[in-house]
Amino acid sequence: MTVTDSDIHQLMRSIIQRIATGPELSKDISHEEAYGATVGILEGKVDEVQAAIFLIALRMKRETHDEYKGVLDGIRALVNGVTAEVDHVVDLADPFDGYNRTLPASPFLPALLAECGLNVVSHGLDAVGPKYGITHRHVLQACGVDVDLPPGEAAARLTDPSLGWCYVDQSRYCKPLHDLIPLRTKIIKRQVLTTVEVLAKPIAGRRGTHFVTGYVHKPYPPIYAMLARHVGFESAVLIRGVEGGVVPSLRQEGKYFSYHDLGEEIEVDIDPAMVGIEQTVRAVPLPESLPKAKRPGDEIAIAVDIKAAAEAAAEAGMAALAGKKGPTYDALVYSGAIILKHMGKAKDLREAADAVRAVLDSGKAEARVR
Repeated sequence: MTVTDSDIHQLMRSIIQRIATGPELSKDISHEEAYGATVGILEGKVDEVQAAIFLIALRMKRETHDEYKGVLDGIRALVNGVTAEVDHVVDLADPFDGYNRTLPASPFLPALLAECGLNVVSHGLDAVGPKYGITHRHVLQACGVDVDLPPGEAAARLTDPSLGWCYVDQSRYCKPLHDLIPLRTKIIKRQVLTTVEVLAKPIAGRRGTHFVTGYVHKPYPPIYAMLARHVGFESAVLIRGVEGGVVPSLRQEGKYFSYHDLGEEIEVDIDPAMVGIEQTVRAVPLPESLPKAKRPGDEIAIAVDIKAAAEAAAEAGMAALAGKKGPTYDALVYSGAIILKHMGKAKDLREAADAVRAVLDSGKAEARVR
């Protein structure tokens, strides 16, 4: 579907008339209409008020599968994506809005998994709602990693035997979507973009690309799995993680969903004891010494200072990659084991966890960040 200046006004008028009429009278729109509206919004052809109504009305009536697919396809139509010169890529999409109750360990998974023989792409952005928390970008930046590489240069790092992983920012692979952040901030509430943007697939593998993300709420695994199959992720693993990330609770039973070869997803029950973890905390705690900060213009959200928290996460992550035991080390063991097993690098979680511990204890993954 081609979206022209002459027809976008009529399209948006028709869509809003149908989706914004209340819980009982609102009607669904087609894949093609959702696609056309999304492309029009991203190309700046839609009035900001109409764009906001479109996004929040979809959310309030609950998005259909066709609407999810249409919005995602609209985003992907403007993604500056590349295929890396490696056979398989693991696409790691942690929460784009980050963490505000715990220190993230997941920014160090790509380097760890690269030392285990996988090529991993992490992608995200600087700050977006609803949490405006600590993101992969913040933590990697605190480690001195270049977080502003264009997709082609980022993909080239996957072929470097001393690296094998990369980070690519949404501002570089889909600037029109990144430019919507001010509007999304005004909307306040989560929108369909929050769900689908993690599936933009900026860097693919020659033979296969494998999606890894986290979730909290029960309705999301089948939605993510459906969308991952739709855009051609050969496999996916969807982990019920702390703060919606890819690291499960370190002290409670958990679960993840996975599929292979574009098949149906299956549910897998897990427990930290399965990988030899005994922790008193569910995730890496925020240091009590971190300064607090209030978001400008937000009388509700009070969080830790992002820069200080990112530096603390960077210090903890680099120490774990050098073999230092603790919650960050255990978080990398647990999530790393799930991904290694999913990718066929181990026959079970225990064997995968042993392999991860061996890499951490060797300190070799630390050099892949430095």
